[in-house]
This record gives sequence, C-alpha cells and structure tokens, in this order.
Amino acid sequence: MKNYKRYLITSALPYANGPVHIGHLAGVYIPADIYVRYLRLKKRDVLFIGGSDEHGVPITIKARQEGVSPQDIVDKYHNIIKSSFEKFGISFDIYSRTTSKIHYETASEFFKTLYDRGEFIEKTTDQYYDEEAKQFLADRYITGTCPHCGNESAYGDQCEKCGTSLNATDLINPKSTLSGTPPVLRSTSHWYLPLDKHEAYLRNWILEENKDWKTNVYGQCKSWLDQGLQPRAVSRDLDWGIPVPVEGAKGKVLYVWFDAPIGYISATKELTPDWAKYWKDKETCMIHFIGKDNIVFHCIIFPAMLHAEGSYILPTNVPANEFLNLEGDKISTSRNWAVWLHEYLEDFPGKEDVLRYTLCANAPETKDNDFTWKDFQTRNNSELVAIFGNFVNRALVLTQNYFGGIVPQAGEFNDFDNVTFNEIASIKKNVEESLEAFRFREALKEAMNLARLGNKYLADTEPWKLIKTDEGRVKTILNISLQITANLAILMEPFLPKTAESLRKMLNINQFEWETIGSLLLPVGHKINQAELLFEKIEDSAIDQQLERLTRIKAENERKNTKAAPQKEPINFDNFSTMDIRTGTILEAEKVPKTTKLMKLKVDTGIDVRTIVSGIAEHFTAEELPGKQISVLVNLEPRKIKGIESQGMILLAEDFSGKLIFVVPENKTDNGALVK
Repeated sequence: MKNYKRYLITSALPYANGPVHIGHLAGVYIPADIYVRYLRLKKRDVLFIGGSDEHGVPITIKARQEGVSPQDIVDKYHNIIKSSFEKFGISFDIYSRTTSKIHYETASEFFKTLYDRGEFIEKTTDQYYDEEAKQFLADRYITGTCPHCGNESAYGDQCEKCGTSLNATDLINPKSTLSGTPPVLRSTSHWYLPLDKHEAYLRNWILEENKDWKTNVYGQCKSWLDQGLQPRAVSRDLDWGIPVPVEGAKGKVLYVWFDAPIGYISATKELTPDWAKYWKDKETCMIHFIGKDNIVFHCIIFPAMLHAEGSYILPTNVPANEFLNLEGDKISTSRNWAVWLHEYLEDFPGKEDVLRYTLCANAPETKDNDFTWKDFQTRNNSELVAIFGNFVNRALVLTQNYFGGIVPQAGEFNDFDNVTFNEIASIKKNVEESLEAFRFREALKEAMNLARLGNKYLADTEPWKLIKTDEGRVKTILNISLQITANLAILMEPFLPKTAESLRKMLNINQFEWETIGSLLLPVGHKINQAELLFEKIEDSAIDQQLERLTRIKAENERKNTKAAPQKEPINFDNFSTMDIRTGTILEAEKVPKTTKLMKLKVDTGIDVRTIVSGIAEHFTAEELPGKQISVLVNLEPRKIKGIESQGMILLAEDFSGKLIFVVPENKTDNGALVK
C-alpha cells in the first residue's frame, strides 16, 4: 500500500432515529476503528470522522410516531449513539451532527457553489401530494400494495417483504400515511444533479483506476454505470432539513443524500482549522467505511458532487461490507429485531472487546453473515478465555510464582526458541497485509495465531515440570513467553483495545509502536504486576436471557402482523337469541387419559353441576382451573367425547399467537347469570 502523507477515515453517519445495533458495528464502525488504531500505532497522521445524520424522512416519521418535534428525536438519539460509541471504544477524533451550525453553513455553501456554476438542472415533475395534510409526500409517507409480491404494506421506495426497490407510482392502491387518504399527483419543481454529465469521468475513475476495490463494491458500481446514470434530485419538499439557499425555494430543503456526506467535510472543519489539507491535498488518502446499502452514494453520487465542485480529492477506497443477520433473520429497526449497543453495554458490562472480537471474527465482508448468541458464547469461552486469556495468565502467574514477577535472564535460545520467536515477525507481516487489504476477519485470525503460538510454546516446553531440575531453562522459556505477551499487547490493540490496555497494565509497560513488534520488548529485571483474568467465561444463563428476549420480540412481531380472522356469514337475531350463555365456576378438572388436548371439567352453572369436555389441556393445567369463573353455553346439545357426555361449551378467545383466554365477566358474579 502506498504511504500517504495523511489519512482521512470516515464512517457512515448513522440515522439519528434509533440506537446503533450490531449490524452497524460489524459492517462499518468496528472495521473503521481497527484500521484507524492500526494507522495510529504506525504513527501516521490520521483523522477519524463520524457523526449523526439528522435530516431525512425517517426522522420526521419517528417524530410523528412519538408526538414530538424532529429536533427532539435527533437530540435524543444523537446522545444515545454518541455515548454508546464512547463507552464501546470507537475512537472518533470527532463525532459531530448534521444539525450543527457549521454543517448548515458548509452544506449551503457547497450547494450554492454548484448552483452558481450551473451544475444543476431544474425539472418539474409530478409527485404525490396529500390534499388533506396539504403537503407533498416523501416516498416513506406512501404505502400500498407491492406489484411484485402483493405485500399490502410496501413503502414508496421499497418493499421490505421482498426487498424490491420501488417508485411511489409503482404501488397499487397507494395511500398517505399522514391522513390515510389516497394521494394525488401534483407538479413540483426541484434541482437535479446531472449524474450523466459525469458518467464518463466516473466510469474511468472506478472501472479503470480502482480495479482493486472490493469485488462487491466494484460490481455494484459497474452495474449502475452500465445501466446509464440519470439526473438525481438534490432538493425535496419538506419542512425538516437545510433550506435550499436560493431564491424561489421556499418550502424546499436539501435532499438528505446530498446533505449527509457533506457532513464529513463539516465535521472535519469543526475539528481542525487545517481541514482543507485532509480534503484537498492529493497526498491525503481518504477512505469511506460503509455498508453495502451506501455504495452508490459514496462511490458514484458523492464523488460526482466532489468532482463537480472541483477542489476536493476523491476517495482512495470504499471498503463496504455486506449485512449482518441476527439468529437467521434480517436485522430490522422497525421490528426491534436487533442487538442494540446501549443495551449490550448494560447487559454485558466490561465485555466490550468480546463483542468486537465476535463481530470482527464473523464480519460480513464478502457475503451476508449471521450473529448468534451461541456463537458469541463459544468464541468467548473457547477462544478468548481458553486461548488468549489462558496463555497470558499462565505466562504471568508462572513468572510471579517462580521469579517474584521479575523478567528473568534468558539463556541461549535453542532451535525451537528461535523458530517460535521469529514467528512473531511473520505473524505481524500477515496481519499488516490483511489489514491493508481490508480483510479484517483474516487479520484478526492471524493476530490470534500469536496467542496460539504462545500456548503451544508453553505446552511443548512444560516449564512447570522443568523448574525443579533446570531453572536456567525455565528462565529462558518464561522470558520468551513474556516477550510474546508484550508483543500481543501491541498486535491485538487495534482489535481489542481495552484488553490490550489491561494487558499493558499487568505487564507494567507503556505504549509501544507497531514497528517494535517482533522485538524483545521487556528488559531483564523488569517488574510485572499481578496477573488478572483478561476474560471471564460466559454462562448459559446469560445467553438464555438474550434468547428469551428475542423469542418475546418475535412473538410480539407475529401478533402485530397477524390480522383478525374474517367475519363469518351473518345470522339473524332470532338465531342468536336461542343461545343460553351463563356464568359458571369450574369445580374440578382432570385431563382425559390418552389425549393431548382434552380436559374433563365439573362446572357449577348456577342451574346445576355438569360435566363439560373442553380442548384446553395444551393451554392450562388441571391444577390451575378449579375456582376460575367462566362463561358457558349451557343449551348446547350434549354429545359424547371419548366416551364422556359433554353438556355444554366453554367460551374462550384465541389471540393472534394462538393462546386461549377465558371469556369472563369483569367482576366476579353469581353462577347462572345470563350473558346477553
């Protein structure tokens, strides 16, 4: 990789309409943070830019749902997101927001520059308008039936059931989510960025100059270019956003896709007066870390904007990841199907690096991947505890026990010692090559090989057996083991920063530079501190708790998405009036032998005490039923069920999950009371 004078690293701006989840972390923020920490260890000039995307329709929808202002929403979630990143250890140099004054100024100035140069075209088109709400509708404010799969709740930009991208005019029976009424088409004028004007430049820049980009990124860009680029609106009719800074633009704001990436520039301005050298000097390497849903914006649209402006550099690379699923299902904010970062930090305090490790080891770099809680537990217990933590603990504890925590003098290295120690430099080289190719999963595996190397070295040399017969050899073994441990503290820092910090404290050392990996880092006579466990085993109970939570969420989603059964054929009042429904109380209950569903009940109906057979045994136990007041259809013709004469029917409701619920009076009443 070419050595640049400086590096500008950006990570996709999360929407401030909800917290950050593990999909965001695995796809964007952990890879970006690993890369930045690696560059810092190599003493590179690097800025890591982040911030919240606080405009756009998802914000206004959330505000409407909660009955508050859009500013209230972005304030709430910006603070949650920023705090979560800080606690988790994502090491931004700045985490800004697109509602800041400097961002409004920067985005407005950028638009005005392109406008004054004639880089936009103005077009009048027909868009959906809600006559009752008296406003044009963004795509997400329109729902209807998907023409591809028949989903009746598709949005105007996408069907979340089949994943197809849509235009609002594609929907069958569209309606406004604001008023519930069918929208009408009405003319409106907007400014467009003519991407077709920049197509030749972008085609050469991407397809010829950047053939080494990740396959998924290159492929998606090529697909867009091969289809032919079209003008794209840079403004829209909304009352939440940055006002279009030209005459005749009342009620129009900058489209969020235009405004948001400029947030990288405004955040850099906010951070340093030297911002321009990171954005306008060709000796700067700019890298955007994003998810695959942002590829077109960061590889085609934002570069077209920068090229049209003329004074900015373009990204050197855009290493986009695929999506992470959760327990075999797509992560979804609307369905609450996610592991939220702020909740994880509460449920697993002190285990930030365990999540970093799991998400990096299972990163969706080339295809969508799946996070499971069982895999999370296994990676912690079988890898972090049993390999990394085990080696470090043994090396430090043996040094404390045999030599009082003093780094012993090594004797002459034998062949096995040399081969082992020389392997450190080889591992370092492999990690570097993987990191610089943005293969973070591979890089982590290589880094963990150093811990595996240490474990194997101790297991093969067995200093605990030699201590009584050859103390000099044990000194050499533990010196080498401690040197491996110190090298681990550097090598693992980009991946597990809090663990590396704890390890340095135990070794009683300060920060080393990356280039010292492969060296003898601990001098003879150096005093180490007491060993502490780097990782703790995660018990089944903690995992079961998370799985139970997901089970509840899935059940809630199924209930929400299940519609009531259609109405049966009408009956007349005379038919209904023949039904004699009374209140009653269950006196006795027993399961009918050799059946799974049937329960034999003795019921006091107020008229008499009778036997009723009911198919409720899968929902209630015989022990919990006596004493329950119920509603009974008492004039149902008796019939024999499994040889038992049943004299009536109990009334129950069945919710959307299939659970049965007794239909009972609000307050306890006399048996035999008529239900009318």
